[in-house]
Amino acid sequence: MKVKVLKETGYEEALLGISLSYNQDVKDMPKVAKKLVHLGGSHAKFLESMVVWIDVIAPRYFHQQLDTYRAGVSKQSGSTMHSITNRKLTQANFEAPIIPATLNGLNKFIEEKDWRSVKINLPEAFLQQRIVCTNYKSLAHIYWQRWDHRLVEWQVFLKWVLQEIEHPEFILEYGGGK
Repeated sequence: MKVKVLKETGYEEALLGISLSYNQDVKDMPKVAKKLVHLGGSHAKFLESMVVWIDVIAPRYFHQQLDTYRAGVSKQSGSTMHSITNRKLTQANFEAPIIPATLNGLNKFIEEKDWRSVKINLPEAFLQQRIVCTNYKSLAHIYWQRWDHRLVEWQVFLKWVLQEIEHPEFILEYGGGK
């Protein structure tokens, strides 16, 4: 599994939005933002303006769980229907080793350009790349709902996101998750 933050934007715009609500100078808003994030919910709506694009290479079973988060999240992925028969698969295409007979069977379908049979038989451990566009508020919800999940991929995902985003304190101090 690999997770990489590609781009982040919106911090200054989020602070400007807070300054409008409080009719105060934007330079004073970092302190206000810190107080609002602790309150969570609609008090921390400025987090919706802070947008993050994340490159996630993960097994299909992880992406299925990530699909739970739809509000404030959009995803684009490598299409298995359009590209799965473009190359032979190897063990490196999977999160964990798969049975050699399964791999051979998949590659037989690939040689025949039978994408439907490949998709039907593709193991959940198949690694798929997705670009996830989300915001800090959605990331805060994901963090507080999944930080202690039994699926280890959640800890990997959250660790990398927190290490790479510019303001992890907003996720960790979000009052709506505690």
